[in-house]
Amino acid sequence: MENLDRKKVAILATNGFEESELKEPMNALKEAGADVHIVSETSGKIKGWKDGNWSNEYNVDKTISEASQENYDALMLPGGVINPDTLRRNEEAIRFVKSFFTNKKPVGAICHAPSILAEADVLQGRNITSYDSIKRDLVNAGAKWEDSEVVVDEG
Repeated sequence: MENLDRKKVAILATNGFEESELKEPMNALKEAGADVHIVSETSGKIKGWKDGNWSNEYNVDKTISEASQENYDALMLPGGVINPDTLRRNEEAIRFVKSFFTNKKPVGAICHAPSILAEADVLQGRNITSYDSIKRDLVNAGAKWEDSEVVVDEG
């Protein structure tokens, strides 16, 4: 990974995120020098999900209402099923996500997290991958879905 010194990355998550999908990217971003903030619906802690059970808690750095894309260089969305399903029903979270696209900032979405992008109506014409159970939703939202581990869209 390239050097990310002085770059700030927001990880938008709430209770029920797939733990490895928050923990591993967060650690990699920090190792590359990024200043990483967990942004969530409420302050305090959020709890991960691992192997069908509640898992470790992580400190929330900022609530969505306290955070602004203007203060971040990129956004990362971990998956799981509960996390994106909850966030896609939160209008404030959807506006936060959409603001990164409006300002042409990088956004990473893992597993089921692209469903948040569908809700934010930012997928039209974009290349994307996801957990295969949400493929139809993403295609219906205008995305070009690929069966790949990683897809990069520079749209």
